[in-house]
Amino acid sequence: MENIVAALKNKDVMKKIGFTFLVFLIYKLATYITIPLINQDIIQSFFDSADSGFLGIANAFTGNALKNYSIIALGIGPYITASIITQLLQMDIIPLLKEWQEEGETGKQKINQLNRYLAIGLAFIQALAMTYGFRLTGNAIFDIGVTNVNFVTYTYLAIVMTAGTAFLLWLSDQITLYGVGNGTSMIIVAGIVSTMPLMITSMIEGYLVESVRTTESILIFTLVMVLYIAVIFFVTVMQSAFRKIPIQYSNRPASARFQGKSDSHIPLKINSAGVIPVIFAVTILSIPTTILSFVGALDGTLFGRWLTEMFTYQQPLGYAVYVILIYVFAFFYSFVQINPEKMADNLQKQHAYIPGVRPGTETENYISKTLFRITIIGATYLVLVASLPIFVAMIFDLPAYVQIGGTSLLIVVGVAIETTKQIKTQTQEQNYSGFIK
Repeated sequence: MENIVAALKNKDVMKKIGFTFLVFLIYKLATYITIPLINQDIIQSFFDSADSGFLGIANAFTGNALKNYSIIALGIGPYITASIITQLLQMDIIPLLKEWQEEGETGKQKINQLNRYLAIGLAFIQALAMTYGFRLTGNAIFDIGVTNVNFVTYTYLAIVMTAGTAFLLWLSDQITLYGVGNGTSMIIVAGIVSTMPLMITSMIEGYLVESVRTTESILIFTLVMVLYIAVIFFVTVMQSAFRKIPIQYSNRPASARFQGKSDSHIPLKINSAGVIPVIFAVTILSIPTTILSFVGALDGTLFGRWLTEMFTYQQPLGYAVYVILIYVFAFFYSFVQINPEKMADNLQKQHAYIPGVRPGTETENYISKTLFRITIIGATYLVLVASLPIFVAMIFDLPAYVQIGGTSLLIVVGVAIETTKQIKTQTQEQNYSGFIK
């Protein structure tokens, strides 16, 4: 509460918050600017009738822009994909990228510029594939007056959608420069949060209005809302949890060590991989069935039923694959984010050590074992939160628009925590500078 009061009294912070909300408004308005030549009703009917896992998540991240097939239908997803690709390529796969990574701020700017160029290319390819994929469903996705559809038509639509992604990248930069939080993350959160009021109002209309209200419907509504709040609290606690590895510095004076000033620690987050494992798992499971459903390869065949069972995480076999993928990606990405070898090397260069552990290889092994143990907890937490929408929907027979837990909540809570820390830091800096003056 003190942080909120301090932020409200700080004019600079309030200006940044106001600017961020202004960008959110522009972003939301852009979701209603539809792409020319496209029959929007056909696209929306596809989302209403199909169980589109991957497309459903993509639509949630864009604030229904994909369902509306607006100029920003791709959202900021191509940039996220480009960032992940370049991050993986820095692992000694492309030496030049590893050199840039070690160049500090200059290298970071080069990598960021590369991410943008790669994002534009990925956006163009994705726009082409998506529009042509919708066309393969057999639906007349183009307006009645559009008859001569050729490669030029698809290229034109892809350029429009790519320009929308470029516009979102520019908006995210404005938030980073003049607003609060990381611009890319805030754009994603804006899309997710903008759909939450619709979920609440839809639940009220489905359970509490006089025409459908019963004792059972009131009880279901109450339980769902209580569970929703409990999950938010649980996710907030887990996203903030970390394991401290104590370290000491051997080059500090004896008096400083005696006073305890040489003690410090390395915080390892319980969920250091973030939401990336869940996104990767859903993407890998959903892309095959999405592509095959576009071309009609799943209709009434034994192979189609087997693929549906294999790649649909609402089915037992698909759910088992889903859980395995989350664990695999959680471990992989955690060790990508936190490199025990590099961390042990940095500690040795700083004349720091973990009490009772020799510098070098033993320190690396100790960090690896600790990271492995906490990643088991973090991956289990991700599986639990990602599984909640599946089991809650089955138990309470909830409609598709009601999501308890899942990828969206992980992203919103994580970004909210980081943004709150940034606002707190900016408020404290202003207070300190005012005190000095």
